Amino acid sequence: MPTASLYQPDILGADYEQRILPQPADYEGAVQSTLVRRLPAKQYAQAVLYVHGFNDYFFQQEMAARYQQHGYDFYALDLRKYGRSLLPQQRPNNVRDLREYYADLDAALTIVQAEGHATILLSGHSTGGLVAALYAQDGRQRTAVTALFLNSPFLAMHQSWFNKRVGVPLAAALGWLVPGAKIPTNLSPEYGRSLHREHHGEWDYQLAWKPNQVFPVTAGWLRAIHGGHQRIRRGLSIAQPVLVLHSDQTVRTGGWSDEYFRADGVLNVRDIHTLAPRLGPRVTVKAIAGGMHDLVLSRPPVREVVYRELFAWLTTTLG
Repeated sequence: MPTASLYQPDILGADYEQRILPQPADYEGAVQSTLVRRLPAKQYAQAVLYVHGFNDYFFQQEMAARYQQHGYDFYALDLRKYGRSLLPQQRPNNVRDLREYYADLDAALTIVQAEGHATILLSGHSTGGLVAALYAQDGRQRTAVTALFLNSPFLAMHQSWFNKRVGVPLAAALGWLVPGAKIPTNLSPEYGRSLHREHHGEWDYQLAWKPNQVFPVTAGWLRAIHGGHQRIRRGLSIAQPVLVLHSDQTVRTGGWSDEYFRADGVLNVRDIHTLAPRLGPRVTVKAIAGGMHDLVLSRPPVREVVYRELFAWLTTTLG
């Protein structure tokens, strides 16, 4: 069967198509992930595979276009239980071990390689950055990854000292006993409102897949994230070059303010800056002045800085 016939039209329109990647069933039943590619496909020998964050899915069309303008075929992966991959019987985001995502990445990387790409940049945002880093450390197809770009990776909880040291470990322990128990989140809806054009932002995306008030999480999910964060604190040994970009400041206000347009409204940037060097021996870390949590969704002048830093680093690192 020709490869092209495995792809179907995507919700983003004529420039995109998607391919469903069936996965073995889990504790919630049937599972799938979804690979999206930007057309025209297979123009270049190098490609990028993008992995979205928590409460998220791929919709960043400007980012995809920028990669193609710089000679990279563009692919994005909607992980299991997110976005295009979410099935009716599933709780959004619900995993019990971050290694569950490895099968999604295995399948996607196999296809990207089979479609003629010898050089692959693995890019992850927020939780996708955490998953990408762990995969680059011990995923089955990790040798297919040439370099990593992590956009505000989720390397630590943005919580009080007490919650980090006591609350999260206790809730993670609960996740071993009762993985389906719901855990309240304290993530503000203001970050989503700073992005979507129905509120204060400039972007249009499916609020059913990326709601302003984030999906509830389970104790099993929290246990999985806590385990990933513990590995980061201990340190990884990723062999590939890694670029980590993050905002230069964290939102400090409690309610809505314009600060969301120029700071990270989800994570503590000091955690990212401190922990990123522990990913491996070839890590470059830079703060982007005025960046939002998802740097490529920042205001236009800041986005230009992000892309300039990214493609300059890729030119220097990959040639």
